[in-house]
Amino acid sequence: MIRRALLFTLFLLALGGLMFHYRIHPFMVADKLNPGTFHFEGTFFLANLFPFIDTVLVTILFLSDRTAVYGYLLNGLIVIFGTIFMAHFSFATFTAQAIPPSQWIIKSLLPDIMIAWADFFVGKALYDFYRGGK
Repeated sequence: MIRRALLFTLFLLALGGLMFHYRIHPFMVADKLNPGTFHFEGTFFLANLFPFIDTVLVTILFLSDRTAVYGYLLNGLIVIFGTIFMAHFSFATFTAQAIPPSQWIIKSLLPDIMIAWADFFVGKALYDFYRGGK
């Protein structure tokens, strides 16, 4: 029962991240010059790729105790890359928009980074459960 709850939590965190990324970075964008048509935005697609892999592949890997180690590894890599990308984007935004240092925490992607790390620690708990750890 605990394993299912952790797996479901991991899936929901990843799915929420994917939905949030797609809302912020839609990769099929309406063309303003040609109403009714869309164009593909490759950069935004890449922003959605990591959450998609997290939602689908990491969840599948955590379904079995034989592949849980790979799910744990992939989940960790995604969180590390996501942390680096989001922190970089925050700092780039601060300099581009001249945001004062007093507002850096509130205007940063730190809450999003914390959610990504929560996803990692749920994956760690699930991995520890498979290994019989406490």
